[in-house]
Order: sequence, then C-alpha cells, then structure tokens
Amino acid sequence: MPKGSPERTAARKEEIISACEKLYQTMSFKDITLKEIGNETSFSRPTIYNYYQTKEEIFLALFEREYIRWNEELQSILQENEKLSKEQLANKLASSIANRQQLLKLLSMNNYDMEENSRPELLTSFKVAYGESMKNVCRIITKFCPEKSVQEIQNFIYIFFPFMFGIFPYTAVTDKQREAMKQANVDYVYQSIYEITNNCLLKLL
Repeated sequence: MPKGSPERTAARKEEIISACEKLYQTMSFKDITLKEIGNETSFSRPTIYNYYQTKEEIFLALFEREYIRWNEELQSILQENEKLSKEQLANKLASSIANRQQLLKLLSMNNYDMEENSRPELLTSFKVAYGESMKNVCRIITKFCPEKSVQEIQNFIYIFFPFMFGIFPYTAVTDKQREAMKQANVDYVYQSIYEITNNCLLKLL
C-alpha cells in the first residue's frame, strides 16, 4: 500500500474505479486492460499497482461500489414510515433495481473469475457490501410483510438474488440478438428491467 493520507488513497482508488466504469460503458470486460484504465486516470499506470494488482480487483471494487449505492436506496425504502402494500413494495424494490443497471451488468459477468483473481482482503470488503444488501432486503421484507416466517424470507432471498444474475441478459438486448431471435422464430416478449423485476417480486411477495 502506498504512503500517503487516507484521503489521497481513497481519492485515487475512486478515480481508478471511475475510469474502469467509464470504459465499461462502451467496452467489454475482456477488452479493458490496466493500460486502458491507466490512460483514463491523472496518474501513471504503474501507480495503479499500488492499489490494485489485477483488472479483476478493479472490477470487484466497482462491483462493491454498486452494492453500496444500492444499499443506500434499500435503506431509504426501509425508512418508509407508511405501511406498504405488496404492490407498492414490489414497485419500490423494482425501481431500485432499475436504477442499478451497472450492478446488473456486472452480475451477468463471470463473477467466479473476478473473485478468484482478487486478494482476500478485497474480496472480503466486497462481500461485506454484498451481504449488507441481503440483510437490507431481509429487513425490508420483515418490516413490510410481517406475516412471512423466517424460512419464507430466506426462501425469498435465495430465489430473488440468483434471479438478479439474469436480469441484464434478458433486458439489454442488441439489434443483432433481436434479429437472431427473429430468424430462429422465437416468439419472445421483451421487457424492461423494471417490468421483469416487478413481475418476479409480485410472485414472490
């Protein structure tokens, strides 16, 4: 770890993560390199190695930031004072997911390789943010669906969180994919992130 104030370290990490995020808007994971990321920062590429040793570690940090941002939205739902119907709750949760397209895109990647090529302390930090999202959703269901048992809430978590891995591929469809489906005579109904998530939540709640 480089010498310097915690503020400087945090600022540089944030700049590296944001550079990765910017590239990920227009490039695929496999095409993004540490060199490309370094070109988007205000410091030299070798400096990146003071903070992250692999491309996967940077993506994992971006992943963690997305969970932190989602947790902020989940906390806002949890602070609701009015009683929410299942339809209202599904709407709020689906809207929070629709706001996190970057998270969904990361979820659709090969997370095994990302985690395998990251140091344990960075993986643990990521798991804290991920775990907090599961806890927040549990708290929300407990608060607004008090009739649900502990087992039912656990079942909800173990259905909904794996479901999230497939949201992006089913909703972010390219013209090439649409044409292939058409040529294959697949009668597929395309839905938005909100629609597919809300439908699932209404079934589970």
